[in-house]
Amino acid sequence: MGPIRINTDTTFKYVQIFNGILELTQKELAVLAELIDVGDPKDLCSIETKRQVAANVGLEDFNTLNNYIKRLKDKGALIKKGNKYSPVPYLIPKSKTTINIIHG
Repeated sequence: MGPIRINTDTTFKYVQIFNGILELTQKELAVLAELIDVGDPKDLCSIETKRQVAANVGLEDFNTLNNYIKRLKDKGALIKKGNKYSPVPYLIPKSKTTINIIHG
């Protein structure tokens, strides 16, 4: 079988590919994609980033994002180092990503 090609023209579509592993809700996917798009990859959760992400996903209070950030960390989408959060490396969109599935 030849390679399967998937066009991911948005970060949301890119992270959605991995949702079979992460089991995120649609809102968690939206929050994660916005954090990646808006935030600094080494610190996704600065106050400025959280304000912008909250506005982009329709949350009135940016502090509500803390609940989503904890769930994203618990589900393995974010890594916490000290006081900073970053996405797991495979969730950072690249121009070309290869996924190998090995069975048996």
